[in-house]
Amino acid sequence: MAGSTLSPVLASFPAGFYVTLVVNRWWRQYTCIPMPDRLMCAISGNVHGGDERGRLYRRTLMRYSSLSAVLILRSVSTAVFKRFPTIDHVVEAGFMTREERKKYENLSSSYNKYWIPCIWFTNLVAQARKEGRVRDDCALKLLMEELNHFRANCSMLFHYDWISVPLVYTQVVTIAVYSFFVACLIGRQFLDPAQGYEGHDLDLCVPVFTLLQFFFYVGWLKVAEQLINPFGEDDDDFETNLLIDRNFQVSMMAVDEMYDDLPLLEKDRYWDASNPRAPYTAATVFLLHHPSFQGSTFDITLPKEEMQFQPLEEIEEGLELSHPVPLHLLNRLLAPGTAPGSFGRRLSLLRRKNSCVSEASTSYSCLCQDTQSTDCGCEPRGPRLPLSEAPFAVEQQAWEGGEDAGHGVPNSHQEVWAEESDLAQRSQVSLLNPDGAIPVAGGFPPSQDVAPLVDTSVARDVPFFLQPGDAQEPSSRSGPLRAGFPLWLQNPINEETTA
Repeated sequence: MAGSTLSPVLASFPAGFYVTLVVNRWWRQYTCIPMPDRLMCAISGNVHGGDERGRLYRRTLMRYSSLSAVLILRSVSTAVFKRFPTIDHVVEAGFMTREERKKYENLSSSYNKYWIPCIWFTNLVAQARKEGRVRDDCALKLLMEELNHFRANCSMLFHYDWISVPLVYTQVVTIAVYSFFVACLIGRQFLDPAQGYEGHDLDLCVPVFTLLQFFFYVGWLKVAEQLINPFGEDDDDFETNLLIDRNFQVSMMAVDEMYDDLPLLEKDRYWDASNPRAPYTAATVFLLHHPSFQGSTFDITLPKEEMQFQPLEEIEEGLELSHPVPLHLLNRLLAPGTAPGSFGRRLSLLRRKNSCVSEASTSYSCLCQDTQSTDCGCEPRGPRLPLSEAPFAVEQQAWEGGEDAGHGVPNSHQEVWAEESDLAQRSQVSLLNPDGAIPVAGGFPPSQDVAPLVDTSVARDVPFFLQPGDAQEPSSRSGPLRAGFPLWLQNPINEETTA
């Protein structure tokens, strides 16, 4: 097939956009036709007075709005212009008085003057407000809002008539559609080389699918050409004259004959019915047998075990992944042989580190070398105590006081080193004691039988993370050796990293 390269996209793509634009524009123009229904309800309910002057106010206000609609429709619709070719015809039709015509013509302006009756409307409403026909400012505001909505529709009709679809867009779409089918007329003819035509003569046949495409695309284009101007005199155009007659009659009836005209109040048929329902005819009674729609999830079933409520106290909410205190840091802080000042400083670091850890995730852990499990059975576990509640303040104050702490501070460094090991061990007990280990005058209370927090089987001079026999690499930052300090504690701790 010679025309296999002729894709229908060449015609459907521009034609589709064009028709979509024209159809949307056509419907928006219809919705912009000024309809007086909202305005007449506002006038009938807010401009009061059963006398002749009150009736004159309501009818005049409604006539001004109808006059504005007639002036704009005769500017955009051919049918309406033929009905009211001049202003004299508008006066003779009763939409405008002769005095109003003089004022209308005395206002010299080169632009369309459909908006003048709207200004008359606002002035008359303000006068009715002064006379008390409009009882409050809220009613006045409602009347002005409805008038602005009515006037905005008149303005949109004028702009739709002024700004049309660009002519070049229409030309491009028309040329694209017709050029495509001219190419299809030649390119989509069948050739049968087996029949031995001299010079490859064309084997003409009826291109059925090409004809269908031609009918669809050209018909689509013709529809858009008919809808591009709906204010003409074609059969598919808007019945603007009929709309004028309907709007004028209904609006005058609403503000005049129906003003303050109410039927008698009486009980309805379903006054005592708790479940009122209108009757059905024989042709529609089958609708009663159809179940009412309850929602898309109404028929969903769940297993019985999934429908049980769970206690809220057993559901952990808002818990983040916790990072426990490193064990090597805890071992350094609690190992014997630390200096008094550094011990208080390390406890402060541990407290700042522990403040970043969730209390729910801080629990007792046993440091068994063979299992490294928190659920070991070496010793019975006592109640869990978060590290943030551990009584470090008293121990820290005892060490940080120095020489100014009074009689609670040792008098010589030898006594400090001798008692430091016992203090570290008692600090371990205070971490695990639920009642808190508080120092007394004679020292610490006797320790309870609890599992040691740090493995004491390792030599004091060897860190807990180095097994016996492992080589210990010297630190490049190690300073001069101090008497009484283990080798692993002579390296300073990076406080910023640890914190």
